Amino acid sequence: MRRILFSIVFILFASTGFSQLVFDLGIKAGFNTSNMSVESIVDIDSDAITKMHFGAFGRMGFGRMYIQPELYFSQKGGELSSNLIKESGDFDYKNIDIPLLLGYKIIKGKVFDLHIMAGPLFSFLVDEPNYPHELDPYLDEEFFNRNLYGVQYGLGIDVLFLAIDARVEHGSKIYDSTGNAEAIPISGNATTFMFTVGFKIL
Repeated sequence: MRRILFSIVFILFASTGFSQLVFDLGIKAGFNTSNMSVESIVDIDSDAITKMHFGAFGRMGFGRMYIQPELYFSQKGGELSSNLIKESGDFDYKNIDIPLLLGYKIIKGKVFDLHIMAGPLFSFLVDEPNYPHELDPYLDEEFFNRNLYGVQYGLGIDVLFLAIDARVEHGSKIYDSTGNAEAIPISGNATTFMFTVGFKIL
């Protein structure tokens, strides 16, 4: 991972030469719609759920390229239903997300920018995951805690002090009972769409 971060920083500096350094710091909030993708020999359906996220972001770059680290609180999951589950129930989890994005400004103006971004995401649980109790025999919570990471990519615009973006997030496998010989094999991950509005304060 250190090599990846070093490579991103090296590419940023090598690609932009000696352009003027730009630094922004701001707060952000928005909504995310996520859904669980479940693979099992049992028929399990999942519908999307919509939650909020909020936090802060920074941006440092030269010319058209920049690095954007963020830290925010988020909640994700999906609404599961199955003949395994007596009633449909939410599978959701609260976490702190830390993406590190590399961005490029397609259009760079004085009051308007259009940019693309992509990068890795690291997450940390802040509470126990909530899920239907019927999944207790099948859910490996230790695996869940070890495997919260993913990637994000998207498109954004800046207008004066506003930073607006839309992203897609693909999470790692966060639900896996395949290591439990007594459980029905079930595995899954979450895909999330995020819409965010940020305010630059520096």
